[in-house]
Amino acid sequence: MLSKINTNRYGGIWIGIGLLIGLVIPAAVWLICHVLLAWLIGIGGIVLAAFLIVFLIEMHQDNGKVPYYEKHLKEQLPFDPDQQEAIIRCSVCTGERIAGFRNNDDGHFTEVMLIRTPEDEKRFMQIFGIDSVRTVY
Repeated sequence: MLSKINTNRYGGIWIGIGLLIGLVIPAAVWLICHVLLAWLIGIGGIVLAAFLIVFLIEMHQDNGKVPYYEKHLKEQLPFDPDQQEAIIRCSVCTGERIAGFRNNDDGHFTEVMLIRTPEDEKRFMQIFGIDSVRTVY
């Protein structure tokens, strides 16, 4: 199975190729030779349109259940309950709440996500399979 465009970082490359073919090269040729390469502009437009269509189809398949940036959060930031404690660090001054993991040995805090609403807190607990989170000021 092929990996999705929006998960393998190829999206930026395809947008760059489409802009290069459809905009940069024709503009350079126009400035140098005063010849309009409409066919090249068309190819660049087709590349961009194809990328957009595939990207929208993939986003529709995901149904927006999990935001793009949270898809692989659990794999990127592993949580070991034996060595780490899930906490929400809350600023006394600003009230900003950051969910993350504090290492039991040295107290190092790894920030995972900003908590703005109770739904964010529930989503944090759901992603990492946590039953309760303690708030630390």
